[in-house]
Amino acid sequence: MANDIGGQVAIITGASSGIGKSAAKALAQAGATVVVNHPPRSASLDKAGAVVDEIAASGGRAVAIAADVSQEDQVEAMMKQVLDRFGTLHILVANAGIERPAAFHEMTLAQWREVLDVNLTGAFLCARAAVREFIRRGPDPTISQATGKIVFTSSVHEVIPWAFQANYASSKGGLSMMMKSLAQEVAPFGIRVNSVAPGAVRTAINTEAWATEEARADLHRLIPYGRIGEPEDIARAVNWLVSDDSDYVVGTTLLVDGGMALYPAFRGGG
Repeated sequence: MANDIGGQVAIITGASSGIGKSAAKALAQAGATVVVNHPPRSASLDKAGAVVDEIAASGGRAVAIAADVSQEDQVEAMMKQVLDRFGTLHILVANAGIERPAAFHEMTLAQWREVLDVNLTGAFLCARAAVREFIRRGPDPTISQATGKIVFTSSVHEVIPWAFQANYASSKGGLSMMMKSLAQEVAPFGIRVNSVAPGAVRTAINTEAWATEEARADLHRLIPYGRIGEPEDIARAVNWLVSDDSDYVVGTTLLVDGGMALYPAFRGGG
């Protein structure tokens, strides 16, 4: 199987819907045992359970574990559950993310902190827990060429400014530098750290951007490739980044955006 990750254990945060759900299904199909992380809310629990059921129906292996990734104690408890149940961890996809748009002069400190806490601090807490386990376990070349793999879900807005979303863009810009700094630090342990940066993707978090014909037309003007991305587009990229097929890829952000980061408004001008 291409991008085979059989025998490996993977945590995907924010995996009850959207990109995380598609990544969980893709990694399970490629052979991993998948931990479907979700926020500790009843609605998310039901959605995570449905993801686990879909994976099982396709012959895969998955469990759902609730944890608010912005809370250190909950991240540590999730990791303990994973290690108690499966013995170790091989892959982390730090995907959980939220948006709280507001005009900058009206943005509350709570809106700022909530986005940074989930998108950046949550990624830090999960990655720290994963790195600790990778170093403790050490390499196992019978499972993977890398000691461990981390993929952060970033965004084109780690490089494209986004008015009225200063908190979100700041979280993704910070995530980019954290990813590179971490990759530089842990590569000598055989740990590979990368990011995938989606552009416009058809998920619930940005329904307003694609729900109507007029909205889709406006969005397509920002995408040279001429279509909105699907969660599966991102999941395939994540699957590649955590497989040995990408073993020499370290500290890289893979833009999966249909060319959005090429600033298409400058085409023919500038």
